Amino acid sequence: MKREFLTTADGSVTIHLPEWNEQYHSKHGAIAEARHVFICAGLQYYAASHPHQKTIELLEIGFGTGLNALLTAVEARTLSHDIVYTGIEAYPVATSEADKLNYPALLSIPTKFFQALHKAAWEECSQIEDGFTLCKQQKKFSDIDENQQYHLIYFDAFGARVQPELWTESIFSKMYKALKPEGVLVTYAAKGSVRRAMQAVGFTVERLAGPPGKREMLRAGK
Repeated sequence: MKREFLTTADGSVTIHLPEWNEQYHSKHGAIAEARHVFICAGLQYYAASHPHQKTIELLEIGFGTGLNALLTAVEARTLSHDIVYTGIEAYPVATSEADKLNYPALLSIPTKFFQALHKAAWEECSQIEDGFTLCKQQKKFSDIDENQQYHLIYFDAFGARVQPELWTESIFSKMYKALKPEGVLVTYAAKGSVRRAMQAVGFTVERLAGPPGKREMLRAGK
């Protein structure tokens, strides 16, 4: 599928898929969205709720551009927790495409650090730096079958408009099973059908203020 590059409202670049008229991140700000949904409402929330836990096992549904992993690695430097970050992606972004993304410059991070996330081998775990280990898996989300392995899930799949099959009870049942007790799932989505699918498989779901351009987002707990 053809990929184009789009500068979002906060100056950060995302990938646009013209065939679907869909972006990897919000056009209102790729970095702003990722920070709001996944770092603030997800990682910071979970870490604050479990201050004495040594390691946070984290699953990202849709590794994509690597932005969420990058922001998590940076945030990990401020936490007392070690992060083991598993990113699932069926169709990886090429390293040459990742080189066109301007996240390191905007975040004042060495480019080679961002490149290390994309150059890390698939189907292996790589220690990117102290406190942050990256495990990349190339597979479809429907193939996930872990049981009580993760503390936190970033659910960052493409929207239900273009891939409705990723926002069903079947998929959220897999997410619920993959989470440890007291685990948390966060997503940018806020549709009623998504919330009801989460609740149907056992999640307790709360609406939160959304990132720029969105009124609400969802956080679900096990």
